[in-house]
Amino acid sequence: PRKRHVPDQVSVAAETILADMTGRSVTWRRGTKGRLRARFCALRVRMADGPTQRIGAMGNQHLPGDEVWLVREERGSGERKYYLSNLPAEANLKQLAATIKARWICEQAHQQMKEELGLDHFEGRSWTGLHRHALMTMMAYAFLQSRRLAAVGRKKKNRLPAASALDAGDPAGHLGSPQSAASAAMPAL
Repeated sequence: PRKRHVPDQVSVAAETILADMTGRSVTWRRGTKGRLRARFCALRVRMADGPTQRIGAMGNQHLPGDEVWLVREERGSGERKYYLSNLPAEANLKQLAATIKARWICEQAHQQMKEELGLDHFEGRSWTGLHRHALMTMMAYAFLQSRRLAAVGRKKKNRLPAASALDAGDPAGHLGSPQSAASAAMPAL
């Protein structure tokens, strides 16, 4: 018996897999200039991140790994971005878009903690000291953020209705089976 598995199909680039999907306009939240929206489409794929094996004349190929969401975002400027997400298979397009876009909020919080609260000023020599410093910085940030929100009288926002379909070209909202045949090899992001 074989000691190593051999991939039976060649890896396919993310652009190729999502090229014929039309996408759907999704609004993930309100910003200072109105609703933030872009066109998204998503597909469950098996990412080619396993160990490499040779396939005859095709050279080294990766074995398929776990199932993930392959998401394409098309901005109003025409720019396209590709993402991988390990959200559950039951996730809808709005949840995928909101999770992807939550990264910006996290980056802003991290930047504020460094600039305003000194997260990057730690000069200790132990993990315990670093963890304590980070914890105290996060606690101070949470306190200040709660004070900022209370000062402007901000209430919890109403949630937008969830998106029902992941692709406008699929009116039933079904994604079909994961593309085990198309092991998505992600281009550099």
